[in-house]
Amino acid sequence: MARPASRYPTELELQILKLLWRHAPLSAREVQAGLADEQRELAKTSVITTLNTMVEKRYLNRRAKGNAYLFSPRISEAEVSERVLGDVVDRVFDGSMSAVVLKLLDVKSVDSDELKELRRIINRKLRDE
Repeated sequence: MARPASRYPTELELQILKLLWRHAPLSAREVQAGLADEQRELAKTSVITTLNTMVEKRYLNRRAKGNAYLFSPRISEAEVSERVLGDVVDRVFDGSMSAVVLKLLDVKSVDSDELKELRRIINRKLRDE
């Protein structure tokens, strides 16, 4: 039985989306070169297959230009991050935002500028309530 489609991109799809968010539109050859620059060497056929799959999943738009296709993102970085983070918060932390933040503070070092920014965000959220 086939595995159900994920609600968010695979690791390779996310890497391709990041390239396209920065540089779209790109051809398959340009995507392949961009991946190679990031130490991800793939055959052009593999890149084309992945790009076409991403078009089917509605992650990308594709338009013809001469003998090639140009690909651009159909979904935004914000949409992807909301889906992924929402899933993690719900499945791993039972919907608890404070548990997520506490865990992040435990596993990642935070400099004083980041802590000040977090304080500003929290204060703004408190004022908005």
